[in-house]
Amino acid sequence: MLEAARQPPADSALWAVVAILGKVIRIAEIYPSRAAALADQAWREAQVRAYAGFLERSSQPFPRYAVKPIRRTDLPRRWKPLPALGFLRDQMF
Repeated sequence: MLEAARQPPADSALWAVVAILGKVIRIAEIYPSRAAALADQAWREAQVRAYAGFLERSSQPFPRYAVKPIRRTDLPRRWKPLPALGFLRDQMF
Protein backbone atom coordinates (compact mmCIF):
# COMPACT_ATOMS: atom_id res chain seq x y z
CA MET A 1 0.00 0.00 0.00
CA LEU A 2 2.84 2.39 0.83
CA GLU A 3 4.52 1.71 -2.55
CA ALA A 4 1.41 2.84 -4.45
CA ALA A 5 1.43 6.15 -2.60
CA ARG A 6 5.00 6.89 -3.77
CA GLN A 7 4.32 6.38 -7.48
CA PRO A 8 3.42 9.48 -9.48
CA PRO A 9 -0.14 9.74 -10.79
CA ALA A 10 -0.64 8.07 -14.17
CA ASP A 11 -1.26 11.41 -15.92
CA SER A 12 2.16 12.73 -14.89
CA ALA A 13 4.25 9.74 -15.92
CA LEU A 14 5.00 10.92 -19.48
CA TRP A 15 8.19 12.02 -21.18
CA ALA A 16 8.23 14.68 -23.88
CA VAL A 17 10.70 15.20 -26.69
CA VAL A 18 10.79 18.96 -27.10
CA ALA A 19 12.04 20.88 -30.13
CA ILE A 20 13.92 24.08 -29.36
CA LEU A 21 14.48 26.81 -31.92
CA GLY A 22 15.81 30.02 -30.40
CA LYS A 23 13.53 30.87 -27.49
CA VAL A 24 10.60 28.84 -28.83
CA ILE A 25 10.02 25.40 -27.35
CA ARG A 26 7.47 23.00 -28.82
CA ILE A 27 6.50 19.51 -27.73
CA ALA A 28 7.42 17.22 -30.61
CA GLU A 29 6.19 13.90 -29.20
CA ILE A 30 5.29 12.23 -25.90
CA TYR A 31 6.16 8.75 -24.63
CA PRO A 32 5.30 6.66 -21.57
CA SER A 33 8.98 5.86 -20.94
CA ARG A 34 12.15 7.93 -20.84
CA ALA A 35 13.99 5.32 -22.91
CA ALA A 36 11.50 5.66 -25.77
CA ALA A 37 11.76 9.46 -25.60
CA LEU A 38 15.57 9.29 -25.70
CA ALA A 39 15.43 7.01 -28.75
CA ASP A 40 13.13 9.47 -30.54
CA GLN A 41 15.40 12.38 -29.59
CA ALA A 42 18.41 10.57 -31.04
CA TRP A 43 16.52 9.81 -34.26
CA ARG A 44 15.39 13.44 -34.66
CA GLU A 45 18.94 14.68 -34.06
CA ALA A 46 20.19 12.24 -36.73
CA GLN A 47 17.65 13.66 -39.17
CA VAL A 48 18.88 17.20 -38.49
CA ARG A 49 22.48 16.08 -39.07
CA ALA A 50 21.45 14.40 -42.33
CA TYR A 51 20.00 17.69 -43.59
CA ALA A 52 22.67 19.96 -42.08
CA GLY A 53 24.08 20.99 -45.46
CA PHE A 54 20.64 21.91 -46.76
CA LEU A 55 19.84 23.89 -43.62
CA GLU A 56 23.11 25.80 -43.84
CA ARG A 57 22.63 26.64 -47.55
CA SER A 58 19.08 27.82 -47.01
CA SER A 59 20.05 29.81 -43.88
CA GLN A 60 17.57 27.92 -41.73
CA PRO A 61 18.31 27.57 -38.03
CA PHE A 62 18.93 24.09 -36.65
CA PRO A 63 16.38 22.80 -34.14
CA ARG A 64 17.71 21.19 -30.97
CA TYR A 65 15.90 18.44 -29.10
CA ALA A 66 15.66 17.61 -25.41
CA VAL A 67 13.75 15.13 -23.24
CA LYS A 68 11.71 16.44 -20.32
CA PRO A 69 9.10 14.96 -17.99
CA ILE A 70 5.59 16.24 -18.64
CA ARG A 71 2.11 15.71 -17.25
CA ARG A 72 -0.75 15.02 -19.61
CA THR A 73 -2.58 17.98 -18.11
CA ASP A 74 0.29 20.27 -19.25
CA LEU A 75 -0.17 19.40 -22.93
CA PRO A 76 -1.72 22.20 -24.99
CA ARG A 77 -5.39 21.52 -25.69
CA ARG A 78 -5.00 20.92 -29.44
CA TRP A 79 -1.51 19.48 -29.33
CA LYS A 80 -0.47 17.25 -32.23
CA PRO A 81 2.86 15.47 -32.73
CA LEU A 82 5.47 17.44 -34.61
CA PRO A 83 6.63 15.80 -37.85
CA ALA A 84 10.26 14.76 -37.50
CA LEU A 85 11.20 16.61 -40.68
CA GLY A 86 8.65 19.38 -40.19
CA PHE A 87 11.49 21.89 -39.79
CA LEU A 88 12.20 21.42 -43.51
CA ARG A 89 8.70 22.56 -44.44
CA ASP A 90 8.32 25.35 -41.88
CA GLN A 91 5.91 23.20 -39.86
CA MET A 92 7.97 23.34 -36.72
CA PHE A 93 6.69 26.51 -35.15
